[in-house]
Amino acid sequence: MNLKGQIESAETQFKQILEDFFISVFNEESLSSHGIDHHRRVWEYSKELLSILPDTETSPDLLLPQKLLIAAYMHDIGMVIEPGIRHGIHSRELCNRFLTLYNLPAEDYKDVLEAIEKHDLKDYQADSVVHDLLTILSVADDLDAFGFIGIYRYAEIYLTRNTDPEDIGSFIMGNAAKRFNHFIKFFEYNDQLIEIHKKRYLLLDDFFKEYNKQIMAYQYEDQHPSGYCGVIKILDELIKDKKDLRSFLKQKEQDNFDSVISWFFNGLEKELAQHC
Repeated sequence: MNLKGQIESAETQFKQILEDFFISVFNEESLSSHGIDHHRRVWEYSKELLSILPDTETSPDLLLPQKLLIAAYMHDIGMVIEPGIRHGIHSRELCNRFLTLYNLPAEDYKDVLEAIEKHDLKDYQADSVVHDLLTILSVADDLDAFGFIGIYRYAEIYLTRNTDPEDIGSFIMGNAAKRFNHFIKFFEYNDQLIEIHKKRYLLLDDFFKEYNKQIMAYQYEDQHPSGYCGVIKILDELIKDKKDLRSFLKQKEQDNFDSVISWFFNGLEKELAQHC
């Protein structure tokens, strides 16, 4: 069976039950940036990466698409329990529950469980190879950290972790740079893919460069939202008030936003629509 057939077979067998399980466990209100839509996008990025893997003397695991599909849908589900650095462990435990529910022997999916637990360790393994399940999952997850969606996702997770607004920009830029360099390391042979995601990475990096300039004099608690800091302030308010992002985007025209805030939320809305 060719790669396309393997992917279609995996989706037919697992995609719906994975989505059903995820939705039954994950509360979107708690962390919408890491909800089902994020996991759907990671699977789409995973398929993109699978399609450009180079030929090697050692054939990859024939079950790689199936395993990667499960890992893509389960890797961040543990954030419903804890959004911090231990979420990979919780995700592994919930994936074990999924395997048990559908009579899938955990012994056959040890590499899936390991990839889920370790996917967010951004020191990255020096001995990783491009065909490795953890490598593909980690890179696919990294690709969803760029662009307007990446700005939103990073902001929500750091704000949820109570990071000081003065530190958010530097933390995010450092983390995103590691993710982009990791992507380049394994897929530098594909110039077209690199160029597509480089633009998305630079959009995020430029945003937080401007954020860092503005935050030095920005009255975060008292000032009416404006500019790059205003974007983060609005996202912070949405999180604290547990307001749905998509509902906010539908009514945003009613609000008096400046050009930067309008640019950001219009861009975010377009990116989200592209991945529906």
